Amino acid sequence: MGADWGPVIVAVALFIVLSPGLLFQFPARIRVVEFGNMNTSGISILIHAIIYFCILTILVIAIGIHVHIN
Repeated sequence: MGADWGPVIVAVALFIVLSPGLLFQFPARIRVVEFGNMNTSGISILIHAIIYFCILTILVIAIGIHVHIN
């Protein structure tokens, strides 16, 4: 029986998508939300980390995503 790769896949995908400045940045320097500006700030990193943790917790623990590779 293989290992459970669900949490790893979800964590890596969310890390890439929620990197501040890659797709969006919340809060931004000038506006509330900016898209694709490739800049970041300390508060933006904190907000994105909180969003990352919340979504990861919901997907892995509450919904229970499992991927078994044999």
